[in-house]
Amino acid sequence: MDFLVILLSLFENYGYIAVFTVLLICGFGVPIPEDVSLVAGGVIAGLGYADVHLMFLVCMAGVLIGDSAMFTIGRLFGEKVLAWRFVSKLLTPARYCAVQDKFARYGNRLMFIARFLPGLRSAIFLTAGMTRRVPFWRFLMLDGLAALISVPAWVYLGYFGASNREWLLTWIRRGQVGILIAIALIGLILLFGYIKRRRAAQSAKRDE
Repeated sequence: MDFLVILLSLFENYGYIAVFTVLLICGFGVPIPEDVSLVAGGVIAGLGYADVHLMFLVCMAGVLIGDSAMFTIGRLFGEKVLAWRFVSKLLTPARYCAVQDKFARYGNRLMFIARFLPGLRSAIFLTAGMTRRVPFWRFLMLDGLAALISVPAWVYLGYFGASNREWLLTWIRRGQVGILIAIALIGLILLFGYIKRRRAAQSAKRDE
């Protein structure tokens, strides 16, 4: 992965600050692959340029602050942000309607799943803030729980695979595929639950 090489060079030269900054930028919807950025942070720790446990904490901070910034922007400014140039590219009217529909169906669970949805993550967090129906503490708890799964997995994968680049790239691809499979399974479970509740509601109406 050429992008991994670029990130490794950047992180080796500027360390924790570069890792934190890149992950913060990822939170604003910039098309930088977050998983590869986390792996790169782990790799430079494995090569001796950083402490892996401190790297994990820095990565968690970058991820959560970036996500929280998007949520807070939406909460403070509401639908006014849709007129902002960078937001209008990230959150088109069609995507905004689609995210709102998903919130109506799945509620808080969508914020947990969003961490595993590259490309939609920032749009979902921004919309969550705009709706103002979710308190910040709940958002942070759900996003934090999801980050505690994804962040250490990628960072420590990079750390243990630092000396074997081919093995590392193989497991990055496997991890990405695994996440997609997990998302698909979660989606099916949510869809099954939604259908079940809808049928129960329809049955209750008929009984009335």
